[in-house]
Amino acid sequence: MKNVVIIIMAVLLGSSCTGFLDESNKSNFTPENYFRTAEHAQSIVNAIYADFRMSAGGDYGGNPYFMTDFLTGTAGTRVGQNVHINKIRTVTNDSDNEYSRSWWNAAYRAIANACFAIERIPAIDMDNTAKSRYLGEARFLRAYHYFNLVRLFGRVPLVLTPVDASSPELYPEQASVEDVYAQIVADLTEAERTELPWADESGRVTMGAVKSLLGTVYLTMAGYPLGRGREYCALSASKLREVIDRGVYRLFDSYADLHSVAMDNRLEHIFMVQYQSGSPVENGLQYLYLPYNLDISYYSTETGTVVVLDEFVASYEKGDRRTEEKEFYFTNYTSNANREETVEFGGYYVYKFFDEDAHLHTARSGLNYPLMRYADILLQYAEAQNEADGSPSAEAYAAVNAVRRRANIAELSGLSQDAFRQAVWRERWHELSYENKIWFDMARTRKVLNFATGNFDDYVGHQFTYGPVLGERELLFPIPTGEMKNNRKLTQNPGYN
Repeated sequence: MKNVVIIIMAVLLGSSCTGFLDESNKSNFTPENYFRTAEHAQSIVNAIYADFRMSAGGDYGGNPYFMTDFLTGTAGTRVGQNVHINKIRTVTNDSDNEYSRSWWNAAYRAIANACFAIERIPAIDMDNTAKSRYLGEARFLRAYHYFNLVRLFGRVPLVLTPVDASSPELYPEQASVEDVYAQIVADLTEAERTELPWADESGRVTMGAVKSLLGTVYLTMAGYPLGRGREYCALSASKLREVIDRGVYRLFDSYADLHSVAMDNRLEHIFMVQYQSGSPVENGLQYLYLPYNLDISYYSTETGTVVVLDEFVASYEKGDRRTEEKEFYFTNYTSNANREETVEFGGYYVYKFFDEDAHLHTARSGLNYPLMRYADILLQYAEAQNEADGSPSAEAYAAVNAVRRRANIAELSGLSQDAFRQAVWRERWHELSYENKIWFDMARTRKVLNFATGNFDDYVGHQFTYGPVLGERELLFPIPTGEMKNNRKLTQNPGYN
């Protein structure tokens, strides 16, 4: 925490930015003289968004957003030299992992800025609607980052006020998981009271994002580790129903819209990481999804970072449109040297994030990365309602079947509570694959899809198709080594040195 707080105060808080996607520039502002105008309020809130664009420093061939997917058993890799990826997927992870460090640092940088925004913006003389919206954004963003931290690392420091080198909170103790969730709910409930719009195609936080996240939080609290059960499933279903009934969001007709720059921040996309082509904040993920050095792209680097396992693709129902070539996955593409020639990969790779113009022409991508989309909300609602009421309602069937109809597979009907539960879980694995969602489902349900049987195994003791076995340790990620050294009040998660 110490190094994170000092970096924030010295760099991000001493900044001004005129556009949502602009990086912060150093200036002579201090926290004491900075928060005076509406532009200052916008600047500090903009700085919170910047930390969604995570990277792992000089690490080759990876990104922190891939971290959880390598603990689902669905992903292989061709990047043998990336020890951080391979330690995760082989269940030999340790606290030196670069991705854990990146998640932790990015989240606490954003939280530090959010704390300053929440404390200082109320005193600024500015338009009240704009002030309300900025505060709503800051509350949501702080809650979002704490939600990731508590799910990834369990007990984490709960810092809610600005911190400097003289603050007692410079070396904070870990809060209980219960207290972290209580603060997440408090921030999101407060954000609901602000004047956020329901949709915003610029990519800023919306009321739809706030209510969607609150529904997700309630569903997570219903499961492990808190185990709040049916009451919180009912809260989740009610909140997600508000999003559905509002009618602002809908599923795309075509999967191609999931990776269309023109459809960023629209319809199915509720909240995304914002990128801009041809700028310092362009999408740096594109070449990571490419097969290793097969020269199919205008990008000069093709790393083969994420390989889709054949066994996972085989777990989809027969005829599922998502497994058809160039829907969610692809096995061939034209050669960069000769677009009349087709290159076969010898396996599956992720296509759902493929920016075609970047790969064919520019090697520069402004395609956003999805954090929350409407298909996820529909499936969460179906699960939450079934758990809350003891059986699936017509509305729950309608939600899951909307996702299935788009995939061109048969609609569900006449299922018991348990059969419906597993059907929705399975749908989540198949619809939300490689979107940084599935491991979080595994952790809250303590269940893992068995690709061979289509049923769900217990998390602890589940064996991946390539050999490793999940244990209690893998229910959390390790707190980074640097944080353990900087703050002696921290206790490492069980099983990690």
